[in-house]
Amino acid sequence: MSFMETTGRQSPDEYRLPVATSPSWRAQATAIDPQLALGFTVSARCGCFMQAARSLNIKATLLRKQLAQLEAQLQCSLFSHCDSGMALSREGLQLQAQLIALAHERDLPVIEQPLVRLAVAESILHDILGRDLVALLRRNASVRLDIITLDSELALQAVSADVVVWLAGTESPLPGPSFAVSEPRRLARLDYQPHIAKRYSRTASRPDSLEDLADFLLVQWQSHRQVENFVPWNALVDQRLAGVVQLHSYELLLEMIRCSACIGLLPGYISRFDRGLIALPGLFGQPMQREVWMAVNAQSEGEAQVQMIVELIQNTFNERREWFES
Repeated sequence: MSFMETTGRQSPDEYRLPVATSPSWRAQATAIDPQLALGFTVSARCGCFMQAARSLNIKATLLRKQLAQLEAQLQCSLFSHCDSGMALSREGLQLQAQLIALAHERDLPVIEQPLVRLAVAESILHDILGRDLVALLRRNASVRLDIITLDSELALQAVSADVVVWLAGTESPLPGPSFAVSEPRRLARLDYQPHIAKRYSRTASRPDSLEDLADFLLVQWQSHRQVENFVPWNALVDQRLAGVVQLHSYELLLEMIRCSACIGLLPGYISRFDRGLIALPGLFGQPMQREVWMAVNAQSEGEAQVQMIVELIQNTFNERREWFES
């Protein structure tokens, strides 16, 4: 029976038989292709084809084909289904024991995955890249990824990473990373405006001048205080003798605006990320803009895992291009 076919309830006695140690099973285990053996042992260990495929960084359909090929080669069923899910058949238990014994004898090392260090501006990670990075990890459980958040120019200058995504002024990526990098790529230009939650501001009562802001609580992310292009907003905040909240967390900034009737400075795309937020245009006479840049460490830009992260970031920004078009 193929492991993909379902069976009725299996008796526990079927799986309590002693594991065979006959030379024939050992010989068959020795002759198995290493890739098929790895797929089988990981599936047996995980007890779930989907999780095993994630651990191996392959599609579940490919893993099932490999296991079917192995069953055809051995002319027996290695897996069966029971009430609690997938289980090894008697032959599967015998093969697992032999492969474990062979692995111990050969002292096979664990294949080390290269560590990829990704440094990202905190707001970009939260709003734009976070979802796609989660999807990457869902598909590839064996990846080694170190994600570093950048919340200031000082953090950008101090970081060491393989891929860096940061925010800078318009027209130039400077100041950028302090280590040698490839030619920086401009990913997007962001327009910043004050935002408020829709539920706290009816259309007729929304502020349309700086004077109208006097009755609203302003919330300021500390990371914005040193941004040269945000001088109009920062000057307004600094003039306040009351009604100001200073925050060191971007996520808390969003929560305050959503839930506390606050007004805060956010990128213009935020209403696409959270439809409960709305911009208040026309309050300032000059635009407040920043640009998103990406660069790759010159020493590791040729590595496959690094290129995988670079392509993911580039594709994410390409797919969200309409977010940044005013």
